[in-house]
Amino acid sequence: MHADVLTAGIDGLDEALAAVDAFDDVLVAGLLRPQAAQSAALAELADAVAGSPLSARVAEAADKASAGAAGEDHFVALAAARTALLGSVHDALAARIAEALGRPAAEEPPAPAPGGEDHAANLLSAARTWLCDLARAGWRGLDHELAAGAAPVVSAMLRDPALRRQATLLDGFAAELAASCPGAALERVPVRRWADLWSRALLLTVPGAAGAPATAGATGRLLPLGVDLQEHATAVQAQVHAVLEPADGGPSRLVRASVSVPKPDTVVGAGLWQLLRPHMSLLAAVSEGRAMELDAMPVTAEGDLIWDDARARTGEPADALVTARVALPAAAAPPTAPLDRHPARIAVPVLLEGYDTEQDDSGLAFRIAGHRLAVDADRAPDAGPLTPEAVAGSGTCIALLRWDGGEFRVQPLAVEKLVRKKPVALHAGAWAGGTADKAGVRAEKAATTAVAVLRERAGKLLRT
Repeated sequence: MHADVLTAGIDGLDEALAAVDAFDDVLVAGLLRPQAAQSAALAELADAVAGSPLSARVAEAADKASAGAAGEDHFVALAAARTALLGSVHDALAARIAEALGRPAAEEPPAPAPGGEDHAANLLSAARTWLCDLARAGWRGLDHELAAGAAPVVSAMLRDPALRRQATLLDGFAAELAASCPGAALERVPVRRWADLWSRALLLTVPGAAGAPATAGATGRLLPLGVDLQEHATAVQAQVHAVLEPADGGPSRLVRASVSVPKPDTVVGAGLWQLLRPHMSLLAAVSEGRAMELDAMPVTAEGDLIWDDARARTGEPADALVTARVALPAAAAPPTAPLDRHPARIAVPVLLEGYDTEQDDSGLAFRIAGHRLAVDADRAPDAGPLTPEAVAGSGTCIALLRWDGGEFRVQPLAVEKLVRKKPVALHAGAWAGGTADKAGVRAEKAATTAVAVLRERAGKLLRT
């Protein structure tokens, strides 16, 4: 890795983010009665996309919103402008990463297949209406009545599998808003997050925007690199990053395989794997350090495997660090779908070696060829043996390169360190398929008890 490339400035990046931040601040107070500062921010957003095909529509939308007369089409145009700006930031950062790693830039993804939402145009329109009401009221104008306005729309959407994606996003967003009511009493508004959710939800109500991604069959050897475990109070997701070597001898590529399940808030730590294991055999292969042989496994153009255990079997041993050294440099990066082009979505697998670690007031960092690269060691889950202390004592690291807080950072997935002068590898997903580690065994036992109690209570409720 050429760390100096990552630390160099990018032309236009700060200006694009400043326009996004200005618009996000507009949504805090809302657009029911716009003030002069809000009008200036809307004009800044329009100026930022003046050279694009969105120019005329966004300029009109900014004028209407400044006068307090914006309609649904105008709010959609403003959300599109914001998304386009963040997409340009994503593309600039992705190009910088490709340059730093010496890898070819990802190609453009194919257009998604039509979503077929014509039969549900009324539901999409109802969702747009609610989202536009949110923009008019603003985050400070939130109340329980407004937050609850999404409930009937979500209930109707959930009955239609074609609308499950939009329904899930709206449901989660509405629940988060409801938990924060009243908005006027909030000490701190999550400005960027709520603007992200609002703009994405609004664009997904445009017919055809949420079309099903094109898929193909993947046959070949899957070499896992590591697991990114993401936990929420009511859900957990494991995302396996891997290299796919096609059986036909074609170029290898980076792919992902994800599994998500609901969870009770009493199941934490290593107990999370109990919820995930039954849904994806790949987790056991990761834990055992093995490859998997795939047979016509569905995969999207963006590199997401639609996992089916019937199309996979456990293969030969495959050390993740060896895969990172040998197969990762030649693996092509997957393209990114248009609506997924956001700096927060960047997560590129990298191998780091020969670095020094340093700890200061700003946290842990790797020093690579004299350049500092921040480390998100706290992202390492409690459901594995990879700890911040292990990262700090390491000399080799498989990580996801991310961009957060205005700088590139790395999230460790696995490290290698010396223990009694012998190299020892520690993986975030080492306990995914089971563990003999004492701490892991205790956590799994506690999770088993918690799940058993919940199932018993649920059974009693169903019988009454």
